[in-house]
Amino acid sequence: MIIAVPKEIKDNEFRVSLTPEAVGTVVRAGHRVLVERNAGQGSGYSDQAYLTAGAKIVNDRARLFGEAELVVKVKEPLASEYPLLQKGQTLFTFLHLAADRPLTEALLQREVIAIGYETIQLPDGSLPVLRPMSAIAGRMSVLMGAFYLQKIHGGSGVLLPGVPGVPPARVVILGAGTVGTNAAQMAVGLGGQVTLFHCETDRLQNLDAAVTGKIILRLSKPDLIEQAVLSADLVVGAVLVTGAKAPKLVSRRLVAGMRRGSVIADVSIDQGGCVETARPTTHSDPVYVVDGVVHYCVANMPGAFPRTATTALVNVTLPYVLTLAGMGVEEACRRDSGLAKGVNIYKGKVTHPGVAEAHGLKFEKGS
Repeated sequence: MIIAVPKEIKDNEFRVSLTPEAVGTVVRAGHRVLVERNAGQGSGYSDQAYLTAGAKIVNDRARLFGEAELVVKVKEPLASEYPLLQKGQTLFTFLHLAADRPLTEALLQREVIAIGYETIQLPDGSLPVLRPMSAIAGRMSVLMGAFYLQKIHGGSGVLLPGVPGVPPARVVILGAGTVGTNAAQMAVGLGGQVTLFHCETDRLQNLDAAVTGKIILRLSKPDLIEQAVLSADLVVGAVLVTGAKAPKLVSRRLVAGMRRGSVIADVSIDQGGCVETARPTTHSDPVYVVDGVVHYCVANMPGAFPRTATTALVNVTLPYVLTLAGMGVEEACRRDSGLAKGVNIYKGKVTHPGVAEAHGLKFEKGS
């Protein structure tokens, strides 16, 4: 199979979908790999390293996409890339379609097979490809929140760990999945006072054994969330409903009642955000202010740490790439029900219920 590795063009996105080492593994399995010139530069991988691994370096993007049977990316295609996608081609990347109607329509029109990393799901409900990026984003959310709490960056001037005689910052985390638990661990490690909300009592009970005395665990109820958010210095949005839009847990009215200079880091922004005032931002323009509250809603947070993020991502995607290349999509999905759940679009059909519901489109089962 011919596999393409394009250079990512999203704002300040420095990750790459395959490392030279991974390319070598794919080539040894009998496949051709086309790598766009400088695709790995942001993660510290030279074109020469890819050449040594057996890849072919391609300058022309149209040719790269045009020859490929399987396009492996990190982030969703941007508008300029839509025309490059070929009918029947397989696209393997983060998609987050529930929050992106134009991309959904483009993928349907181009009749590609679009597999979203974020909806590949194991029998136990876990999301193996999303997990490492969520871990990075969760940890980053607290680091960036602490950064923007500085007065010089529009924050309230509260130091997250406090000092003797002065209490630490109050950190409220909405969601106890991978993002939320990593955010909580980071916030506790930095000395914050952490309250973690989740909608399932079983999850809270499991966490309690590990974090007793360190984190306040609360069941997600509107009145309790409102009380905590109104007194918070930093709110982290970490809500995920696989493949669907995130529910709005923090209303505009509630944001207006927060203390001026507080910070919101909505990691759920890829799926539309769980804060009503949240909208996607970029690494080059990461924050904006609503009612005196600083909002950090960068949609590709792990791209800021590409060496770590690329390695972590490829560790989990490479086995799927080898399976897709070796068997083809249909056979690979027949053998792996978890991978099958990653198929969001199949040759003009919406094949993920969350995406269909988000856009009012017909849900159809894939081939």
